Amino acid sequence: MSKNTALKVAVIGGGIFGVSTAVHLARLGVKTTIVNDGPLARGASSRSLAWLNSARKRSTAYHNLRMAGLDRYRTLAAARGCGAWLRLDGGLTWDADNASNQIAEIFRHEQAIGYQTRLLAPGGIAAVTPGVDAKAVSPQGAIFNAGEGWVDLPSLIGLLLREFGERDGRIITDGGSAEVVLTNGRASGVRTASGQVVDADAVVVATGSTVPAMAATAGRRIGDGTTRALLVISKPMPHPLRAVLNTPRVAIRPTPNGAFALDSAWSEDEVVVHDDGTYEARPSTIAGLLEEASKVLEGNPKLAMESSHMGPKPIPADGEPVIGQLTGIPGYNVVFSHSGATLGLIAGELLAGEIASGTPSPLLQPFRPARFDS
Repeated sequence: MSKNTALKVAVIGGGIFGVSTAVHLARLGVKTTIVNDGPLARGASSRSLAWLNSARKRSTAYHNLRMAGLDRYRTLAAARGCGAWLRLDGGLTWDADNASNQIAEIFRHEQAIGYQTRLLAPGGIAAVTPGVDAKAVSPQGAIFNAGEGWVDLPSLIGLLLREFGERDGRIITDGGSAEVVLTNGRASGVRTASGQVVDADAVVVATGSTVPAMAATAGRRIGDGTTRALLVISKPMPHPLRAVLNTPRVAIRPTPNGAFALDSAWSEDEVVVHDDGTYEARPSTIAGLLEEASKVLEGNPKLAMESSHMGPKPIPADGEPVIGQLTGIPGYNVVFSHSGATLGLIAGELLAGEIASGTPSPLLQPFRPARFDS
């Protein structure tokens, strides 16, 4: 019997961070409850491009954590045969043909840190990765990162939830929003809007964009750079694209059923946030995003929208993940990051290990909430 069988943890949030942490806790023998205000996997995880990568430039600590995240996906793919919803077919990126183009610089940087990278001339792309209109690529060329890929997060969350159930995990989705209960200065459980209380020795808050506001109610600041997300899913169609594309005007990845998932910075900027908190994308924005995708795809196919997904995009103020215990509040843990897909498995694993063992993870040390205390 595990030494953790007497430990109880409540996880608020049913996205990839919450579910991953809960499953890893259950694997360690911890009695774990997920509390969510409705169906699982319907928040930020449902509108993520879910590009698995550590491309371009970031801090060494963040790069190392992302590389560990990619490693966990390779392990999962080898062990589970995830088929259509987890693919590691590479990523292709290029910049605009202007003074801001950094492709040569980024290529040299990725080479220097040992990240798998190739600089391709437009005419050489087809021989390496199919499905791209070479005429759309800037003359400076494109970078192909063979170790990258994408995941369908709702499918991954479904897989993890099945295991969570098999390990006697408990799920509460009908109690409305939840708050952390503090007793004598430490987290002691969760209270739902309906009044249901889940007693716990530790709590994990993995509620996406609302993590900073929840921490604020406990008197702790987390820098918040949350913006808007818009993910458009096209209708399925036959096409040879396999890699994730990141281009000046659109990012594209295939989906499990042969459609494309699309997003971009400019289309997110055009999303309207109404006074009642609802989000709206104008028809012209949707049409423009579909048109930009068509321009970079081989054959320039006419794309039609199947669905769109809007809401807040969780981003810490400094761009780096926030993972671990709030300063001075034992048992109150948070997970807040823009990199939900890439970090989903590794963040849950490391945080669960900390909670179960009481031993901090060195990999998570640079990402503590304490950095915002000042």
